[in-house]
Amino acid sequence: MEKENMTNLAPDMENKAAEAEATAVAAAAEAEAVKPGETNEPEYSLSDDRRVKALSPGMLVAKRFFRNRLAVTGMVVLVIMFIFSYIGGIITPYEQDQKFYRIDKQDKDYAGVQHNEEYRYTIADKDAFKSIIQSQTLKAILENKTEFTYKDQSYKLDKLAEDVYTVSTGGRIIGIASKQLVNSSTKDPCSFELTYNAFMALADNKKEFTAEGTKYNLGDDGVITDASGNEIAYISSYIVKAIMSDVFFSRDFKTKLIDAIEAGSESFSYTGEDGVTADYILKYDASKKIWNVQQETETRVFDTYSGPSKEHWLGTDKNGMDMLTRLMYGGRISLMIGFIVVFIEALLGVILGGIAGYFGGWIDGLIMRIVDIFYCIPSMPIIIIIGAAMDAANVPSLTRMIYLMLILGFLGWAGVARLVRGQILSLREQEFMTATEACGIAVSRRIFRHLLPNVIPQLIVYMTMGLGSTIIMEATLSFLGLGVRFPFASWGNIINDVNDTFVLTNYWFIWIPAGVLLLITVLAFNIVGDGLRDAFDPKMKR
Repeated sequence: MEKENMTNLAPDMENKAAEAEATAVAAAAEAEAVKPGETNEPEYSLSDDRRVKALSPGMLVAKRFFRNRLAVTGMVVLVIMFIFSYIGGIITPYEQDQKFYRIDKQDKDYAGVQHNEEYRYTIADKDAFKSIIQSQTLKAILENKTEFTYKDQSYKLDKLAEDVYTVSTGGRIIGIASKQLVNSSTKDPCSFELTYNAFMALADNKKEFTAEGTKYNLGDDGVITDASGNEIAYISSYIVKAIMSDVFFSRDFKTKLIDAIEAGSESFSYTGEDGVTADYILKYDASKKIWNVQQETETRVFDTYSGPSKEHWLGTDKNGMDMLTRLMYGGRISLMIGFIVVFIEALLGVILGGIAGYFGGWIDGLIMRIVDIFYCIPSMPIIIIIGAAMDAANVPSLTRMIYLMLILGFLGWAGVARLVRGQILSLREQEFMTATEACGIAVSRRIFRHLLPNVIPQLIVYMTMGLGSTIIMEATLSFLGLGVRFPFASWGNIINDVNDTFVLTNYWFIWIPAGVLLLITVLAFNIVGDGLRDAFDPKMKR
């Protein structure tokens, strides 16, 4: 009976197995069927781990960096700064030390006028009428003496007219002391004989006198003319002296000038023989009892502190140089100094830090003590002393800038060395370094081929963030007059122009653009450094 049942169940089981197999084949065929517009390739999402694993380490870092919008913004700012500084300096039509000029009207000192109230001397014999004799003459006049003696030499005073005395010794006249003066109307000075005879004629109220064989006429106004009526000289108590030695004043100009002074005028106009009318300003200096005569003249001067215009978009500085061009070239200098200084720091730091971290022992101790010494060095006082020494030695601007970069780089490598040493100390104990030692790879290759490449990411972050600090240091030194010097421009020495409070408050275009560029550039370097740090080590953000 059981055998019959088993016999009956066998066909049923076979049928069911066949149906199951057919169902499976149909399902497989249906799964293999492709609808129109579709493919049978596997689908992956952007967040799929398998796609991320397919990227190289460098691409992973770049991907993380470019996902950071703030870091990308900082990178864009830096690119703009480089374009502004380097390409802008090429396309600008001006040079960084090109000076511009303008025609300006200025009141310049033209002459000095003094009403003589002291005795002045006309010398006939300069060997006999020396300054000590002049002093003795003045003393005798004030004491109402007619003679005086000096070193057993007798001198006689004769009064010709009011406040006019002759000084004689041994029967000959050696000089005249007077408050009035005989002024020449020509470029040639009056001779002593002409002066003496003019005073004699004035004392005797004569209209004519003879000097050196020539007859002269003396007018009521003190004007002396020759027989032809040409003016030779004039007697006056006013002294009119030109500021420039090559300027000669005519009698007519002096007369109108003195008339204006006596009338109490503050200005007057004069038309010369060439028909040109000039305006003059009179200013009295009570301390010196002198009238300063100033003339308004057109002068070619530096176009200093000119406001923004079509020609100069950001105006000009105190030297008449285009501010926009100076900012472009200043960016070049600031960025160049920053990169070179950081490169020097990285070079010294990587070499010494790599040696200390790999070899350890007494070598590590020695290098680390050197690092400690450099940390203790007061950088700013040393730089100030070196800057003062370079000022005393008149070091050229280009050489000074090279020295500045070398000094900053030499004083700043200690931080890099400590960073590299710490990284290598942790890396040299890992399995891959044990493998390199087991394979017999040379020490230099282990350090520069296997260790240092693993330090590069941290080093890049450190250098990027150090660039901003270096630029700030250079700007500070240039602002203090210890860094980049004229004619080279940097953002620091551009801001140095605002040491004057008047410039600071009235000429914003001199210092605000340079300060803004400096702020934006340093901030961008710091933002990029933060972005690189997060990209190299994303766990830092968690």
